Amino acid sequence: MANPNVVGPLAKGGAGSEKWRQPAPTLSPKPFDERLQKALDKALYAGGRRGAQQFRNFLNGTWLGEPLHAVLKDLPIGAWTMAMIFDALALNRSRREFARAADTAMAIGVAGAACAAVAGAADWSDVGPQVRRTGLIHGLLNLGATALFATSWVLRKKEVRTGGRVTAALGYSIMVFSAHLGGRMVYEHRVGVDQTGGQVFPEEFTAVLPEAELTNDKPTRVDYKGTPILLVRRGERIFAMAETCSHFSGPLSQGHLVDDSIVCPYHYSRFALEDGHVINGPAVHPQPCLEVRVSSGQVEVRKTRAA
Repeated sequence: MANPNVVGPLAKGGAGSEKWRQPAPTLSPKPFDERLQKALDKALYAGGRRGAQQFRNFLNGTWLGEPLHAVLKDLPIGAWTMAMIFDALALNRSRREFARAADTAMAIGVAGAACAAVAGAADWSDVGPQVRRTGLIHGLLNLGATALFATSWVLRKKEVRTGGRVTAALGYSIMVFSAHLGGRMVYEHRVGVDQTGGQVFPEEFTAVLPEAELTNDKPTRVDYKGTPILLVRRGERIFAMAETCSHFSGPLSQGHLVDDSIVCPYHYSRFALEDGHVINGPAVHPQPCLEVRVSSGQVEVRKTRAA
């Protein structure tokens, strides 16, 4: 049989036909942002060590119920805004108190930016390809703005106040544009937003699957009017929750069980089956859970009623 990867005389077995061999396909190198993201992700997970996971949970804001970066980024934005205001007042009124206030606010902003950068890097290590480059640019711009504000603070300490004000104004302009990119990531690509928000679940008990089709210890996906629901049978108990991971929409039905919890296949967020709370990040928002019962051989679910 002729080799389909060979053309020309080699296909006929002619002499010297090795010259006609097609070159082996070469794999193009992965983009820099993808390689950097994977290296950062590997470093943060540290081989799955428990301490590394706890540190990552802290950086993601799992303990807070909100992304930690979203909280910390307000500190440098607010502090640097006040520094610009104090600079303007110091110029108009020539009072030393305003100059000292501007210097102090600038230092607070630099410290806050350093903390926000660490939390932001942890979040960026899990974002998808569609926002990975935007997130990298956002982070680099923030680092540049922080460096300019730090330089401004040093210049002020050396009594080069005009240079310090100019450097701070440049840093503030970069920070504003970077904040714009951060807003696009949240509002256009829903980074850090609860991905289960807006999903519709039945108000009353509704049959979603025959009980006989629900296998023990096998995460199973069912649908209610286009909304995916996860069912898990563990012995005599049946659990039901939103099947879409609150972090980045991972399909929990393709995840794996660890005791009475489910681990997302995308970024390994872990949720308790009992009440949906986050055991391990990077998720910070709990999974909506549903009440479940078996009636006439059918598994029925409904939204959890408030106590």
